Amino acid sequence: MGAALVAEIVVKAKIRTLLERLGEFPASPEALRDDADLHAAGLSSYGTVELMVAIEEEFGVEFPDTLLTRATFGSIEAVAAAVSSLVGAGAAAREEAA
Repeated sequence: MGAALVAEIVVKAKIRTLLERLGEFPASPEALRDDADLHAAGLSSYGTVELMVAIEEEFGVEFPDTLLTRATFGSIEAVAAAVSSLVGAGAAAREEAA
């Protein structure tokens, strides 16, 4: 298993854990497919904001305005892709600064 695949699995697992912590999310994150519609599964607008803040704290990233869309938080797969791009951009910026 490659490092990128392992990282993707870890990110998705953390997102599921964060969803589980949302008090109002009615679905079991473990039972959802990666591409399942989180909004159809019960993720509200408020829950989306809670998830975003939890992700920012967990991964040490900040979502830019361009990623604050329904599509970004539409599925575990979409959230993981956004997180991976933000984490990667942060790492690249730190390398440039060094």
